[in-house]
Amino acid sequence: MRAATSTGAQAAALAAMQSIRALPVTNTPALRKIRRQWSAALKSQAPAYVLRFAEHLLSHASWPARLVAYEVIAAHPATFATLTHRHIERMARGLADWGSIDLFGVTVSGPAWRADRLSTLQVRTWARSRDRWRRRLALVSTVPLNVPSRGGRGDAARTLDICARLLDDREPMVIKALSWALRALAKRDPNAAEKFLSRREHPLPARVLREVRNVLDSGVKRPSRSH
Repeated sequence: MRAATSTGAQAAALAAMQSIRALPVTNTPALRKIRRQWSAALKSQAPAYVLRFAEHLLSHASWPARLVAYEVIAAHPATFATLTHRHIERMARGLADWGSIDLFGVTVSGPAWRADRLSTLQVRTWARSRDRWRRRLALVSTVPLNVPSRGGRGDAARTLDICARLLDDREPMVIKALSWALRALAKRDPNAAEKFLSRREHPLPARVLREVRNVLDSGVKRPSRSH
């Protein structure tokens, strides 16, 4: 039965890759159209089949394949409900660019953390990793806790716990993610973000302070200048 599941899922993944490669222009709207088609096709499949489908897609190690794989899992409630930290770690292997990290953080790891499919301990482990991309992933994973369009209802405690652990990090990719995490919180819980900034001004990078304060004051990262 397992072999049949793997064979069928592999064939489906190969068909999905053929659709991706046949695109005249590979962009997010085109990829999402393919993803929706496969979500419909896989709707009645068991979680094991959907996970195998995603794993076969991820073996291609390309951003288009990752987008389809991650979003198929996120759009299949029964599969998402079976995720464990081992699944998540396996899917995160080899991610070493901001686009893939951010896609994974807002689509899989952040929502999984919010749903208690991923532990805070695991996200803290990423935050202290020597790998800058894992540290960025820890911060990006806080975004779905707070952004309504990502299902967030607000979680200052978990967000600020991770942010506090990376205050002294001066890796540019981490600094940008720290700003993103705090800006997302600032829109959802401005009082919590304001208190955090007021108590932490000196260790925070200037970019983070400026962008988060802009959101607190005007609602946007870069307010337009009046002429």
